[in-house]
This record gives sequence, structure tokens and C-alpha cells, in this order.
Amino acid sequence: MDIPPVPPLPPLFLPEPVAPADDVIADPVDDFAEPVVAEPVSDVAEPDVAEADVAEPDVVEPDVAEGDVTELDAAVSEEPVVVEPVEEPVAEEQVVDELDIDESEPDDAIDEQPIADDPIVDEPIVDGPAPDELAAVIDPDVLAAPAENATESATPESATPALALRGVVKEFGNTRAVDAIDLTIPAGSFFGLVGPNGAGKTTTLSMIAGLLRPDSGTIEVCGIDTATDASRAKKLIGVLPDRLRTFDRLTGRQLLYYYGVLRGLSASVVQSRIADLARAFDLVDALGRVVSDYSAGMTKKVMLAGAMIHSPRVLVLDEPFESLDPASSQVILDILETYVEHGGTVVLSSHGMALVERVCTRIAVLVEGEVLAAGTVEEVRGEMTLEQRFVQLSGGVDDAEGLEWLHTFSD
Repeated sequence: MDIPPVPPLPPLFLPEPVAPADDVIADPVDDFAEPVVAEPVSDVAEPDVAEADVAEPDVVEPDVAEGDVTELDAAVSEEPVVVEPVEEPVAEEQVVDELDIDESEPDDAIDEQPIADDPIVDEPIVDGPAPDELAAVIDPDVLAAPAENATESATPESATPALALRGVVKEFGNTRAVDAIDLTIPAGSFFGLVGPNGAGKTTTLSMIAGLLRPDSGTIEVCGIDTATDASRAKKLIGVLPDRLRTFDRLTGRQLLYYYGVLRGLSASVVQSRIADLARAFDLVDALGRVVSDYSAGMTKKVMLAGAMIHSPRVLVLDEPFESLDPASSQVILDILETYVEHGGTVVLSSHGMALVERVCTRIAVLVEGEVLAAGTVEEVRGEMTLEQRFVQLSGGVDDAEGLEWLHTFSD
């Protein structure tokens, strides 16, 4: 497009002495004198005007007031510097780019959020046989899923043990709760940790679960060092703590859903596993009630279900049968035995020697923070019952001495 020639700028009529540039000073006049041409202004403005679309030149009226002289000077001095049309193409490109990005991002982000649709729905659960419904949770392929980089499958003959403790020490002030213990628990075993009160069982299980850090020594979960890769090791573990503290203002369904999404499961998988676990643990009718209304046994069951929902390789259970009636205990035993048969590993503490002797394949006796005996049940108990061996190792007395006064029966 041809640009028409630019007409020369009109002369400036100034009522008073004006200095349009540093090197040009107009002579003062009383009335409107002969027009004074500010040559520097025309020289500077001429190349800039050629780059922009210039409208008809404005002629300064001769009746300019004195108060407008300053504004005119500012306009003259700023005219060569400010060229507004140069910025227009940049603004147009930025607006187009921003619109393209803003229109696509939010929709994709919303589609990837499984929790945004509030998937916790109280759907009816149909009762069914517990072992069949629990198969999806304890399937061996699902068991192996959390261990993305674990080397071996969970079998008793695996070269990599489920748990390995080497020289583990834990002190609380001047009290040494765990004193340099060494334990190796093969994968696919039902392991029992027994000992008197204050022996260090809960402290040991808490360190295995990652709830406490040992002062020295190493703990490995399926070959993963809990000190160097704690997050990855914790993914392989399901934990039932001794002191039942949980979010008891949630319903049973909400609590299990929270456990599932906390472990990274999708909403659909969590809902399916909640239904399976509710049938297995006989919690179908209790899922809609808040956990604070549960009995101690029901609370134990819902928390055990939460420990299993992500299908871990290792279950760490502190007193899992405490507060349970015989029927509930048998249901949980059946679930745990099926879990071990499919390659899982159970590590539990208990004071019930008869129960431990019946269900555990390997045990360790812990007394005052030290492992006094470890191995298979037959190796530890020898020719005695496990309870007799336990009393012998823990230093229990055969009869109560010094309580003769108790038999006097005061009236």
C-alpha cells in the first residue's frame, strides 16, 4: 500500500516565549508574533510519522490560553517518543494465545478428578459368601500390584524376606524398649510376636510400620530399606495399631472410602472393595452408622478392613483379636489364613498363646526388648506347650508369694 506524502507540519503560534527544545528558544512577543517553527520537533517527528497512520494535521488556534501552554509543550515533547500503533500487533497475539489455553485446560482437569462427583453412595450390599467376595481383595495379582519394583513374589521360598530387622534399637529416655533385635520373617508366613507386657512388642511393630524411627539398625520391607525409601516401603504394609484411634465421626463407609483413596485407589475400585470387605467382616448393616457408635469389636473389624483395602504385601496387626467374640475371631482368622495362602505375610502380636500356637507358622518371644527365642512353633516350644515355654522365658513364677493375708477374709 502506498503511503501518501505527509504534509509539512503547520507553524506553532505561541503567545509567550516558549523553549520547545533545549537548543531552540523563541523570542518573546507581546501579541501573537510571527509564527515560530520549532525545527527540532519537525526533524524528530518526521521519521516517526511516516511509520504510523497520520490523520489530518491539527492547527493550533491563535486564541490559546496561557494555562494551555504547558500542556502544549508536553504534547510536543512527548509526540516523538510515544508511538502507540507499534504495540497493537503484540497485544493481539497475546490475547489469542491466552484464549486457546484457558478454554482447554479446565475441562481436562475436571475429568481427571474421581472424587469431585461425590462417589460415596450408600448402595445396598447383597450378602454373599465371604471367601468368594474377598477374592478380589486378596487376589495374588492384586497383592503384587503395590510393589512396583519389588523383586520377588510373596512366597515362603522367596529369596527376599517380607521383613528383615538388623540390630534395631529404640530408647525412650533412659529406657531401652528394644535392644538390638534381629528378626527375619519369610514372605508368605503367619508370624506371631509374643511377650509379657512392656516387652517391646508394640514398639517393634510401630517401627516396622513406619510409625516410629529406630535409633539404630535397619528395617527392610520386601527388600526396601525403610530409612532410605520410607514412602515406597509403607505402600507395601497394612497396619492395625494397638490403640484404636481413628476418625470416628465418619460412617463406616466413609472411613473405608477415606482409607482407599488415601492409598491411591480409584473411586470405583474403592467402592467395589468396600462392598467385598463389608460382606467378609459382617459390616453390611453398620456401614451407614458413625464409627463412634460401634462396639469395640466392630471398630476393630472396620479398621482391619481398612488395613486390607489396598491389598498390601504385609499386614502388621497389634492385638487383632482383642475385644472380639469367638465368632468374629474365627471370621478374621479365616480371612487372614486365606490371605497368607495367596502369598501375603501376617505379623501379629497377641497374649493368647493357644491362638498363636494354632495359627502361626513362626514365632518370636520378646522379653525386655530382647528376642530370647525365634523360629517355627515346634522349634521354640520344644517338648513343652507354647504357654509353658513362654512362662519359662519371661521369668514367671509358679505361685503367688507374699499374699497369705488375702486368705484371712476380713469380716
